[in-house]
Amino acid sequence: MKLLEEKILNDGKILEDNIIKVDSFLNHRLETDFLNKLAEEISRYFSGRGINKILTIEASGIALAILTAYHMDNIPVVFAKKSKSKNIEGDVFSSQVKSYTYDKTYSVTVSKKYLSQGDRLLIIDDFLATGLAMEGLIDISNQACAEIKGLSVAVEKGFQKGGDSLREKGYDLLSLAIVDTIDEGKIIFRS
Repeated sequence: MKLLEEKILNDGKILEDNIIKVDSFLNHRLETDFLNKLAEEISRYFSGRGINKILTIEASGIALAILTAYHMDNIPVVFAKKSKSKNIEGDVFSSQVKSYTYDKTYSVTVSKKYLSQGDRLLIIDDFLATGLAMEGLIDISNQACAEIKGLSVAVEKGFQKGGDSLREKGYDLLSLAIVDTIDEGKIIFRS
């Protein structure tokens, strides 16, 4: 998506370890009109697939997931929590997820009340690097016997192969921008 690629080039920054910093519009300060355009594209791509819920992970995927849900007839959004709090009652689905950005492993959980067999899911996140967060959400979906209709992220770091691995496993992954390489601080997008 050219709009997102231009925004990354104009407003993003490259940090050490090839971290792409887009917190000025995507995952810290949110530009709602811009995010809404991303959500419209995701909704358009996955329309007609009978999706009845969106699954994401806290915290950065929530805004994009909510806006996408709005465009998909206001379907519910469920987000995996990075720790089981006292207000989650009953049984949960859980999976271990390692965050590339934070270099930390989380046990993410979703209450069994909110995912079930027969659900047709779209899984959304803001970033995809190694694919471990997405794999955790897939694991939770499989535990619930839900059907995964598609995966989507705003930005995929293609050089870290998480997206390639998911596609090889047969998942329909829509990445709105794929960074193929970062060479001396310059971003090259996949065409």
